[in-house]
Amino acid sequence: MTGRAIHPDYIGELRWRGLLHQTTSDEIPAYLASAARTGYAGFDPTADSLTIGNLIPMMMLAHFQRAGHRPIALVGGGTGLIGDPSGKSAERQLQTAERIEANVASIKGIFARVMDFDTTGPSRAAVIDNSEWLCKLGFVEVLRDVGKHFSVNMMIQKESVAARLNTREQGISYTEFSYMILQAYDFLHLHRQHGCTVQCGGSDQFGNIVAGIDLIRRDAHGGDAHAYGITAPLVMKADGGKIGKTESGAIWLSAHRTSPFAFHQFWLNASDADVPNFLRWYTFLDRDTIEQLDQATRDRPNERAAQKTLAREVTRTHHGEAEMARAEAAAQALFSGEVRALDGHLLGEVFAEVPRTQHPLTSLDGAGASLLDLLPQTSLATSKREAREFLQAGAVSVNGEKAGLDRALTKTDLLHGGRIVLRRGKKQWHATEWA
Repeated sequence: MTGRAIHPDYIGELRWRGLLHQTTSDEIPAYLASAARTGYAGFDPTADSLTIGNLIPMMMLAHFQRAGHRPIALVGGGTGLIGDPSGKSAERQLQTAERIEANVASIKGIFARVMDFDTTGPSRAAVIDNSEWLCKLGFVEVLRDVGKHFSVNMMIQKESVAARLNTREQGISYTEFSYMILQAYDFLHLHRQHGCTVQCGGSDQFGNIVAGIDLIRRDAHGGDAHAYGITAPLVMKADGGKIGKTESGAIWLSAHRTSPFAFHQFWLNASDADVPNFLRWYTFLDRDTIEQLDQATRDRPNERAAQKTLAREVTRTHHGEAEMARAEAAAQALFSGEVRALDGHLLGEVFAEVPRTQHPLTSLDGAGASLLDLLPQTSLATSKREAREFLQAGAVSVNGEKAGLDRALTKTDLLHGGRIVLRRGKKQWHATEWA
């Protein structure tokens, strides 16, 4: 995008997308409408990637830029050494400075997928690491110049602190207790150095945001004391479950953590109840398009048009056009059972999470391995009698081709040298590996 505002009403855009929980002032809409502003959101580098949970503040920044403002993605190279106690029931395990530094370097490129760092206008995005200033501060300096502005009475009332103080087994260390002061100082520093007047974040960050606003207003060198906060709701699935948590773990935004195929499948498998919200939260599709997809879900749910569009849009954004096309081709192959066309790498991605067993390659010599004898060794049948019933009913396929009772596996069935995939019915897969 260029410096032109695509959605000039930022607050209105967040509101219809369900991304607005609260603001610190009713003045914010008029303040944002009067001039281009600078705002930021913070991201904790506890891993070498970000998860789809981080997409909410990322999308808040992306819409901020599309409204003609300048977004800053603040990565916590300094605060990451401490750890935010918000939402945590126990003390974090501290990571080394080297690990945090490597994580920061690894996640920086993720922001460019939804924000424009190339525009020459005033809305050009930036990534800034707070270790640039926090790691240079002296302890006495922080206590004297920053800590004096914080009331312990106020700090212990913060929900994340109070919950830990009331749990004798866990408690909270002075290290994590002090996190609010560091985050507030971040806002002050960005206000001084970059004219940043808006902080975005999840609703659990409201207390930290207000602390930063108060610090800015008390700062003797603050000059213009305008400072505001905007929070998004802590989004959940329609059934109350956490978004991005699956049986196999978190859904990450980097391919080395979550493959593009698995990423695409997560969105493709969204429930009819969740997909309207997911389209609003995680894509840039306009209101008319999303409402048409909502209607299609109500009228023709079997077509799953909204899920297909969601998976396509989010995968394209975070993994590119080519990977999106490969993920769609793999999804179609998985649905049809025609898996022979998949390349070796994609075959591995597609069947990474299915049950698997290892078998000696020599079993495929000569007449091969009887499928009737093999099935009870897999997750597809519990006995030879059951295997016989499935084969006689035509319910079993080998690499997408239906298998009969007398079917035997041979080396000609091997895909890319070492794997044969079996399916029972439409959804139950098992990968056999031969070596």
